[in-house]
Amino acid sequence: MDFHKLLFMVYPYIVLAVFVIGCWIRFDRDQYTWKTDSSQLLERRLLMIASPLFHVGVIFVFFGHFFGLLTPHSWFLALGISDNAHQVLAICAGTLFGSVAWVGAILLLLRRLKNPRVRATTRKMDLFVLLWLLLTLSLGLITIPISAYHAWHGDASTMIVLSNWVRTTLFFQPDLSGMYHVNWLFKLHLLCGLTVFLIFPFTRLVHILSFPIGYLSRPYQIVRSRFVRVR
Repeated sequence: MDFHKLLFMVYPYIVLAVFVIGCWIRFDRDQYTWKTDSSQLLERRLLMIASPLFHVGVIFVFFGHFFGLLTPHSWFLALGISDNAHQVLAICAGTLFGSVAWVGAILLLLRRLKNPRVRATTRKMDLFVLLWLLLTLSLGLITIPISAYHAWHGDASTMIVLSNWVRTTLFFQPDLSGMYHVNWLFKLHLLCGLTVFLIFPFTRLVHILSFPIGYLSRPYQIVRSRFVRVR
């Protein structure tokens, strides 16, 4: 059996099917669970540090991967961005925002494990998702020295191969011709990233899909303090 075909030609479409169908079924049948289950009321101080770090880092990492991998190679060249410059830009951005997200994830994990009140309301799936995201981020950061070595020697082949695989897979014509020669750390990071979308419909991550529209039009919330000022 060719495991490359199984992992990089079959598995992505299993992930896509589970992601789309799973989110649709959950939203249709169990909307009450479509929420973040915020624990801010249980502990606020550390959350106000960890959550922005994690979310800002992850958002920039996601869109960096999204545009970096989906933008055709020829478009970068047309804009005057060489392959090596593209790779150096990806390394710098990935190091910065990946590290920010990693620190935020570590703090969130410690908060859930060390704070008794937060730990009491933490489900096993919450810990699993956080640990899996942390693993994915860690693998991504581990690949940076390898990418830096490639960039130092003017070799952008791995970046081009991965970008080509992502684009061809999304258009249902996966090209595995170069994937056989990609370092296994990149492949492991890629598979962990795909698995995030596989487990997505069964976790609190689904709230991400509701953010852009709902928060733009939602009314102000009136929050009453427990401390009443006496005039």
